[in-house]
Amino acid sequence: MSEHPTTFHLIIASVGETRFDGAAVSATFPGTAGEFTVLPHHEPLVTTLKPGSIVVRETLGEPKTFPVESGVVECSGNRVVVLL
Repeated sequence: MSEHPTTFHLIIASVGETRFDGAAVSATFPGTAGEFTVLPHHEPLVTTLKPGSIVVRETLGEPKTFPVESGVVECSGNRVVVLL
């Protein structure tokens, strides 16, 4: 998938379901060590999530919100994978 330089590829998935798979401008997560936002070309990172909401901002339209109970976020190579 080819993204614009100001976006990154984001996948939010749980067992048997993909909740989001596409280009994002930013994504804010409820990390266990505190809320954090990922932008394009983020440094490599692996961390866990606590209950809350993921807020995804795409290039157009309103932000999308995904409620979460727990999960793992991995950032690497302008791609972010969230396993819930």
